[in-house]
Amino acid sequence: MQTTDANTTLTALISVPSSPDPVPAPPDSYDAVRFNAMRHGILSRYTVLAHESADDYQALLAALAEDHQPAGATQMHLVEELAGIIWRKRRVLLAEGANINQGLKGSARDAERVIPAAAPFERGLSGKGTDIRDLMDLTPAEIDDRRRDALDDLEATRRAAAILRRGNSSAYEKALRALRADSRAWWDDYVADEEFPGTAEGLTDFIIKHLEPFCMQAEKEARHHEAIKSQALGEGLQAYRLEKLNRYETHLDRKFERTLGMLLKLKELKRGL
Repeated sequence: MQTTDANTTLTALISVPSSPDPVPAPPDSYDAVRFNAMRHGILSRYTVLAHESADDYQALLAALAEDHQPAGATQMHLVEELAGIIWRKRRVLLAEGANINQGLKGSARDAERVIPAAAPFERGLSGKGTDIRDLMDLTPAEIDDRRRDALDDLEATRRAAAILRRGNSSAYEKALRALRADSRAWWDDYVADEEFPGTAEGLTDFIIKHLEPFCMQAEKEARHHEAIKSQALGEGLQAYRLEKLNRYETHLDRKFERTLGMLLKLKELKRGL
């Protein structure tokens, strides 16, 4: 019985059809070449610079390969070309951003040129002593508050100047009380530094030369805030410096179109065979 059972089992094993061996993919199929570019990277060796992310490039290449499913080395080469073009366009955007940032940095340092240009017909808008970076981050509500504050300061300053013009014995003390607290503190600093004498005449000179122009400048900067912001951003763009980049980007666009057209045409020819 044992011999019979063993023979039965052996016969059963022999009669079970074995799994067919995997059929190798044709050499010009997508499965045969889908990882070739990632393994060999003939183009990527020169496309990806030392400071750039090879992983990001390989992810881009894999996505394009999955999208177009190249069959054969020629189609895979064209897919690599597409990846290289997109990678170079990424560099164009980086260069464009760097140029714009450099221009914005320059315009932020040149308030005395940028601010008057923003409102060319507004008298007394000098930009002197202003940091454009402070203006750029202000919200509309903060701008409104700043303008109201400047107008209040200007009104108090002119009230003090009117008191001084009357010229009575208590004019100096009354004018000081008419000023806002921050303006009085500024005046005290000037007196302490002996830039002005602590007299009615000295206070009058301080108002004319410093305080009133400062208040007027602050009010005008707040009133023309949007124009100043637009002027600073517009000058920072420096479009003339981007011309070469734009031409290069156009060249890449055309190269992408030609390469994609060749790839699609080659795939169509393959399907027709």
